[in-house]
Amino acid sequence: MSSTAKPSTPTHYQVLQLQPTATDQELRQAFRGLSKRYHPDTTALPASEAEVAFRQLRQAYAVLSDPAARRLYDAALAQPAPPAPLRPAPAPVVRPVPVRRALSGGEWFALLLLAVALVLSLVLGLGVAWARGAELMAWPSWWSELEAASVPPAPLAPAPVAPAELVPPVGEAQALPSPPTPLPQPPAA
Repeated sequence: MSSTAKPSTPTHYQVLQLQPTATDQELRQAFRGLSKRYHPDTTALPASEAEVAFRQLRQAYAVLSDPAARRLYDAALAQPAPPAPLRPAPAPVVRPVPVRRALSGGEWFALLLLAVALVLSLVLGLGVAWARGAELMAWPSWWSELEAASVPPAPLAPAPVAPAELVPPVGEAQALPSPPTPLPQPPAA
């Protein structure tokens, strides 16, 4: 591997197929010979290729035929290529939050049709069930067993009392209840 990196584009000397030590006479002869070969009117190459090659030839000849421009060009070639600049770390990519667009008229119409279809199917299903006499809400078979198991036993109630004893007639003075009468005794034998 050489110490100097080869440039990606050919030098003017390479375009004219000359050495950097070429004289003005050699430069002129190389340009005339190559210009006849690459001129768009006289070449067998495609027109676009010929134009690019001929433009490079003219540019190389213009720089190398001027002594001051040639000295500057030679000095630039003699300098080592500058090191490739270090790239900074890429900034984190911020992705914009997508904006929700409004629904179009056709989309609203489709949603309306969907809602109407759902309501219509519900009404139709309930109507058919009612017409057939089906129960709209049927309890599962295990519900009665669960209900019977969860009912607590009834509390013990006092002996029933006659309704007349509970409420005295209106207008009568309330008297204390009389003491219970003793039960009759069986005859002694």
